[in-house]
Amino acid sequence: MDIRLDNLEGQAIAEFLQQHIEDMKATSPPESKHALDIEGLRASEITFWTVYSGAELVACGALKEIDPFHGEVKSMRVHASARGAGIGSKLVRHMVEVAKNRAYRALRLETGSMEFFRPARNLYLKHGFTYCEPFWPYKEDPNSVFMVLELEP
Repeated sequence: MDIRLDNLEGQAIAEFLQQHIEDMKATSPPESKHALDIEGLRASEITFWTVYSGAELVACGALKEIDPFHGEVKSMRVHASARGAGIGSKLVRHMVEVAKNRAYRALRLETGSMEFFRPARNLYLKHGFTYCEPFWPYKEDPNSVFMVLELEP
């Protein structure tokens, strides 16, 4: 497996992210969908990675800088055919290491509360994230859960 910085210019990642958006639309009501489209992921405060197994794109994830001390995990996705192979764990560990190198104090995230998102919540719990209150710009939402990983200073 190879984790690569990605400039979001290729057709493969555009299609991969479109599948991500379609999954979010199918499982979350519009007012609770927080997945960024490809243009949103190109923002200067976001670092985006893709994961390849050989030549096959199998996962992606992004880290958004909230402020100089906090980051947010965005757009984590592992292709259905690659789930259960440890790819999500490898990507989460990579983002945590980047966050530590940036001297972040915490990583936060929002994910869905529905059954579809249970594997994602379990992945984050496995890596030390805990449930927390909504953080800006999010509000309390029955379709969302919020998590945080406090990092060593």
